Formats: sequence, C-alpha cells, structure tokens
Amino acid sequence: MALNPDTLLNLPPIETRQRIAPFQIMLYALGIGADELQFTYEEGLQVLPTMAVTMAYPGFIWRDPTLGVDWRKILHAETGLILHAPLPTEGELVGMTRFEAVYDKGADKGAMVVQRRDIALADGTPVATIRNTTYLRGDGGCGGSPGSQPAPHAIPDGAPDRVVSLGTRPDQALLYRLASGDMNPLHADPEVARAAGFDRPILHGLATYGIAGRALLRALVDNDPARIRRLDARFSAPVFPGETIETSIWREAEGKAAFRARVVERDRVVLNNGYVEFQ
Repeated sequence: MALNPDTLLNLPPIETRQRIAPFQIMLYALGIGADELQFTYEEGLQVLPTMAVTMAYPGFIWRDPTLGVDWRKILHAETGLILHAPLPTEGELVGMTRFEAVYDKGADKGAMVVQRRDIALADGTPVATIRNTTYLRGDGGCGGSPGSQPAPHAIPDGAPDRVVSLGTRPDQALLYRLASGDMNPLHADPEVARAAGFDRPILHGLATYGIAGRALLRALVDNDPARIRRLDARFSAPVFPGETIETSIWREAEGKAAFRARVVERDRVVLNNGYVEFQ
C-alpha cells in the first residue's frame, strides 16, 4: 500500500489523553540533559517549555501499515510550538492530532507531511499548539496539497549576540525515548539506523530541539519557562549522542530572536531557521 494524501488528510483527529505528574516532568528534563533543580526536583518544580512537544503525543503512528508510509526512511523536519498557558505539573491533558498538508517533493525526493496537535486541559482550556513536519524520504511521487511549504524564518547576517554550548550524553537517545514516549527504533537499534543510512543510532530531533530550548532559556529569560511563548526550528542534520550542541542566538525585535544550532565536533548545523518569542 502506498501513501495516499487524500486518505491521510481526511482521517478523523487522533485523540490522545495523558495524565501528567511530576515524575514525567523530571524525567523529560533529564532526557534533554537538564540538571537545574527547578526542573529536576519536585519541590518548586517547573516545566521546561519544550516538554509541550511530547505531551498528549499519539505515538509513533508511522508504523501503522494502513498509512502506506516507509517508516524506516522518515525524519523529523520541522517543529513549531505556541504556548497558550503555563504547562501544568500535574493533571489530565487531551491532545487532538490532525494532518494538515502533504507536500510532494518528487518521486526521488520524498514528501513532507504537516501535523497539528492541539493540547488542552481536561476542562477544555487550551495549553499549546504543536506543528510537526515529517520528511517521508521514501514516499515521494504521491501527489499532495496545492502550493508550497511556508518559507522558514531567516537567520540574520553578522555575529550572534549570544552563544551557549551544551553537551549530550552517549546514552541520551535511550533516555530521551523513555522521557518522550517516542519509541522509534532509529534511536536505539543499530540495525534500523544502518537501514536508514546512519552508521549508528541518532538523537531524536526533538531532543536536539529541547537542548536548544534550554540554551534559549538561559540566554534570553533567565531560565524562567513562563516567559517563553513560541519556539520554531527546522532540523537540518542529525546529532549523534555524546556530541556538543552549540546554539547561536540573534536578538531581533523586542521579545523576538532567531537561533541556529550546530554540532561542535563536526562543525555541522543541526537546527536552522530557529525563531523564538518571549516576554
């Protein structure tokens, strides 16, 4: 079965319910390498804003054979996060995931699929909106939505205003998959990684995103998670667990900044066209 964009776009929303407790919040923080007590200790616990991308997550849906996707050849391409309210430290969340668009790049170039997840409290109060773009490297030539993908945020010319370097652990991907619920074997199984074209398992893109988010927290808002309002990024290359992620930040208008992250050891840009809004 091949990918059919019309079928995908007309699927009913996927409803996911999740009960959040301090344990998950602390585990997520450790999954992206945080060691500050405000994120890893139950007394005075705060939620890292990038944890929203893991909340009410529907799971690794691409292994469902009815979708017709070559799941071994997918990569996370982009993520956008808008926070409507402070993330809760406990309670029930409801996520509604919809497929918004399929952009066909060509038979030999794959396809891009945009998903939107709206997260709310059990009483309906909006918490966050997440948009993820997935690169289906093996499913080009499927047809798709009219038009083209929106242009990413441009990185300014000139030197950045701040640079923050954060390391990762050799077992970071194994820890992050437990913290996030993203059990894609690409991040754990060497054979699956080799089949996808990598010589070893790679770090989840959203773990890289979370680590860059930690850098932005430090540089822009004095580690106050309540001040982050939006955080977008494009994934340009994988990170291997154990590498160092250096995030460069350019202040733009009041409460707005652009950012880019690279792996120091290979001098490779891994997150690009980053954009953050903050108080």
